[in-house]
Order: sequence, then structure tokens, then C-alpha cells
Amino acid sequence: MLETPRTFLDVTQSVTGRAWVDRLDSVAVRNAGAIAQRLGIPDILSRVLAGRGVAIDDAATWLEPTIRALMPNPSTLTAMDDLAERLARAIADNERVALFGDYDVDGACSCALMTRYLRHFGIEPQVHIPDRIFEGYGPNIAAMDKLIDGGASLIITLDCGTTSDGPIAHARQRGVDVLVIDHHLSDHDLPPATALVNPNRPDDISGLGYLCAAGVTFMVLVAVNRVLRLRGDTGLPDLMKLLDLVALATVCDVVPLIGLNRAFVLRGLEVARRGEKPGLAALGLAARINGPLNPYHLGFLLGPRINAGGRIGDAALGTRLLALDDEHQSMVIAAQLDELNNERQRIEVEAVEEACATAELEIGGGEGPPVLVLASAGWHPGVVGLVAARLRERFDRPAFAIALAPDGTGTGSGRSMPGVDLGSVVIEAVETGLIPKGGGHAMAAGVTLRDGDLGPFRAFLAEKLANSVASARAASSLKVDAALTARGATVDLLHSIERAGPYGSGNPSPVFAFPAHRARFPQVVGKGGHVSFTLTSDDGARLKAIAFRAAGTPIGDVLLRDNDQPLHFAGALSLDHYQGREQVQFRLTDIARPAR
Repeated sequence: MLETPRTFLDVTQSVTGRAWVDRLDSVAVRNAGAIAQRLGIPDILSRVLAGRGVAIDDAATWLEPTIRALMPNPSTLTAMDDLAERLARAIADNERVALFGDYDVDGACSCALMTRYLRHFGIEPQVHIPDRIFEGYGPNIAAMDKLIDGGASLIITLDCGTTSDGPIAHARQRGVDVLVIDHHLSDHDLPPATALVNPNRPDDISGLGYLCAAGVTFMVLVAVNRVLRLRGDTGLPDLMKLLDLVALATVCDVVPLIGLNRAFVLRGLEVARRGEKPGLAALGLAARINGPLNPYHLGFLLGPRINAGGRIGDAALGTRLLALDDEHQSMVIAAQLDELNNERQRIEVEAVEEACATAELEIGGGEGPPVLVLASAGWHPGVVGLVAARLRERFDRPAFAIALAPDGTGTGSGRSMPGVDLGSVVIEAVETGLIPKGGGHAMAAGVTLRDGDLGPFRAFLAEKLANSVASARAASSLKVDAALTARGATVDLLHSIERAGPYGSGNPSPVFAFPAHRARFPQVVGKGGHVSFTLTSDDGARLKAIAFRAAGTPIGDVLLRDNDQPLHFAGALSLDHYQGREQVQFRLTDIARPAR
């Protein structure tokens, strides 16, 4: 019998309508005690581990994940041996190789990984990143022809290709081999590639479906190195020096930070902090990053700038930057991406304001649809994924944002919530002929709609996802790891807690509740409507705090109007580096009024 979650601080309904519950049930509490005793670690760190389902025997490895311990044999991936042999032959024969990548961070990192690897052997590949608006996602026949006419005898698709039957068949008919390295969901009809490695293909039993494309690419390079080593080659590339690119993609693609992915990110951050890649270093300067790189920097400062090229500018800029070794060129491209990102933010703010206003009208005073599907002719196709993410966050349900063309067709992106598999439903919509093109994974999907498809697509999603959305929303209570005070939130505590990271998808940041504290000096800051304030306790302790995108929300209203009242605050902690000094920052998630 399942144990009923215990409420935390007796909060049954916060200002956002959520209950606060203890993340740890009685079994996890016992495991936390056993972990603390066995490893000799602080109780709060053991609670964090146990709250994420880390078993007692796995706790030591969780705190010290290594590539060596967690890297499986690459051959466990279906078709890996065939793909590695073909790529090794291309290297040995010094073939002309072309890369076809995706226009997001994962695609850029995957292409940069492969470019740097091939360059070690004297092969400078052609690289094609499609234009998001004019070409769309994945290989197309015109681009494949261009690469073949440019002399390529081998084309490698990265972070795409699994559903590209026509373009890949066309390339094969022209006598060119095609290798697919991807991680997106697929149906059973795979394209006629020479070899296709994707842990999410239906016949793959590796259990590595949580990897992003760059993670899969890294495993491919491990396998190719092995083939070359067995042939007697020496002087092979040091793949560990490429882990910064894998870490960047893993964080930005929001794949689960479990298993091998945790080792990728932790070891990749170590590489990134050495500043060996001019492109990453230049981008860090453009983003005005203080202190050592951490997952937040990757996901919220570097990633958006790389994505900006694919969203509203030159889609190839990100790949070019990450593959560069020239410092001056890196600074030039980083400045371009920074400028594009500023423009992207302006476009996004306008689109989000329109989308939220439309959603408010659609939901009205009732429950509203289980999935928001909004469309506008005024939205830039490059920001619809960001708009969908804001809608999903604001209205606690999956959301699609569709950019409409003058002819009524549309291209859009969807963002989901834990427990609702968006990608598989979109693939089903394509298979039934409801929409012409679409795909993705559980948490994100992309679609192409014909004129007249919007209504039927909206109805299809509502029918297919109503139950899973209802269950997910019912389970969306805020899980709290422990209670703290402003005085107890120290730098030393944060360093201890970070040992259980990196945090993100699949390994959520610890949530701490601060009972009966006050929000002092609240003010709206930044373009996104953030609210900064100082969290204070009755003993005079203070904590720097911020609520992202809170202006105009119930949380923002409480912060700005009831800041003299003692309230319960819940959120995550992070380390802020300013002028060489570390300090703790509180990132607010929710507020509750104390029970009377």
C-alpha cells in the first residue's frame, strides 16, 4: 500500500494552489539515516540523496560519479559496431565527410564533437546546419544534394535523421553512405541508413535512452577509437578533453541527470573550467559569467546564446564557435550570438505577453483544456519553443505555441510536464495523417501543420492526454527536502549539498522551506519581470533572494504587497559569485501563508 505523502509545515494550499509535502517517505527517512551513518556525511546531504531514490549501496558512487565506472560498452547500442567500423574506414581512407546537424545546442555540440574528432585525423568535414524557418528540422533532399555535390562520400546526421526516410533514401540512391547518430523517438519504420545509432530506436535495449545526441556521439567516438586502436593506430584523440561539449548539450537538452549523464556533466565542467576551448571561453565573457562554470551557466547563459543563432540568425554560428580554436574569431562570433540573444529576448517577451493573455481568456474562470495549443501569425518561428515553455510553466499543463504563415500553415513547438509523453502522441498524430510532420521526446516536441490542422490537432491532444495531464497535475505538489533558516543557509552547506548534483531534469534541485520569514525590499528587475528581495528571519539573518518571472503572478503579488507579513517560503539555493566572493542566493518557487 502506498504511503500518503506527509504535508510540510501544514501547507495544504500555497498561493499557487499547491500542497507542500515531504519528499521523503518513511522508507526514505530510514535510508537517509543509514546513508549518513555509512558515509559519515551531514544529515541534510543524506536526505537529499535518499529523496532522489539513491540506494544505500549506490550512495558513494552517486557522490563520486566517474566515466570509467558508469560508461557501458558502446556495443550495447544497436548498430554501434557497424557505424563505428564505417566511420573508422572513412578515417583510414581519408574520405570526404559531411555532417548534417540540428540547429539547437545539442546539435551544435554534436557537430562540434565530430568536427574536432575528424580534424585530429586531417579531415575537415563539410557542415550543414539547416535554417529553422526555410528548411525546418532534419535532413532535406536539397541539402543532401549540396553535400554530395560538394564531394562527400559519407554523410553523418547528428541529433536528427531518425525519421528522415526520404532524404536518406535519396542520398543512398546517389551512392553515398549515411550514418545516423540521434536520440529522438521513432516509430518502427527506420530510414535506410547505412547504420543508425539511437538508444530510442524500437529495437535498442541498451537502456541509454536518457542520453542526449552529444552523449550518443561521445559513445560513438569511444567505439571508433576502439576500432582504430585494435587496427594498431596510435596517437588517437583524448576524448576526455571533449567532455565540456557533452556537458553543455546534456544540460541544455534537459535530459535526465542520472547515470552516465551525471558523470558527463561533472567531468565536463572540470574540462570547461580549464578554458581550453576559445569558443566557450569567449561566450562566457560575452555572458558576463562570474565564478567557475556551473550547470546554471550552461543552461541559462551559454545555451540560450548558442540557440539564438538557430532561432533568429545564422543557424551555423553555434557549431562554428564550438569547433573554433582561434581566439579572435571566437570573440567575434560570441559577440554576434550575444547580440542575437538580446534580440531574441525582446521578441520572446512580446510573444509571451500575447500568449499568456490569450491563454487567460481560453482558460477563463474554469479548468481549461488539458493541453494549451495557441497560434499567432505574429510570432517568430524561432521563439515558439520558448513561448511554449513559459505557457507550460505559467499554467501548469503541456503547451504548444504555433507560428502561423500567411498561407495558414504553421510550425510550432510543445513543452510537456513529468508524466506526460508529448513526443509519442505527436508521432501518433503524424502516423494517422492528422499532421504532416512532427516528432520529439517525452518533454518536448516539434510539429508542422497544414492550413486547417489546428483545430483537429488541438482536439486530438486533448483526447489523448486528458487523463495523463490530470494525473500529472494532481501529483504536482511541491516536494520539500528540509526546513532551513536564513542563518543556516551557509556557503559550507551549499558546498555539501552540491556533492549530490548536478541538479536538473531527473535529479531535481533540493527544495528548502523557510518557515515564518519575511520578504524585505522587493522590486521588479530585468526584462523578464523578475522580483528580487531579501529574505529575513526574526533573528536578523538575511539572504539574497529572487523570484524569476514572478511579476503579475500570485507569487509576485504577495511579494510586492504583503512583504511585512511572516510567510513560509520554499525554493532552491545556489552559490552566487560576485567580485570574487561567494554568497548564497535563494531562488523562490512558492509561498504559503502560515496556518492560523
